Amino acid sequence: VQLVESGGGLVQAGGSLRLSCATSGLTFSANVMGWFRQAPGKEREFVAVIRPIPGPTFYADSVKGRFSISRDSAKNTMYLQMNNLKSEDTAVYYCAARIERGLTLSPDDYNFWGQGTQVTVSS
Repeated sequence: VQLVESGGGLVQAGGSLRLSCATSGLTFSANVMGWFRQAPGKEREFVAVIRPIPGPTFYADSVKGRFSISRDSAKNTMYLQMNNLKSEDTAVYYCAARIERGLTLSPDDYNFWGQGTQVTVSS
């Protein structure tokens, strides 16, 4: 199983980025997929999660209304559209996949992880 994130970078506050998570080796349409992030000196935290299509989504309060998670089963890829970025969104962003079908926000419940992509928001 491989998860590969891309799309991170440096952006000014108020700007947008779209992260991608390309997967292989998964039954992509059957997995709960999530985005997490980790800032320096902090624990990894939940950002957004999506269930298999048709999939309900759930967001951390800190990103609700600004971020949007989606998935394309034809491309085995998950996305995170991030708008109106703030300096506090600066972190390494990770995508993750879960074998079990239950929707969970804890990183401990996810089985597969990407290597992460850096997002830096300048104020």
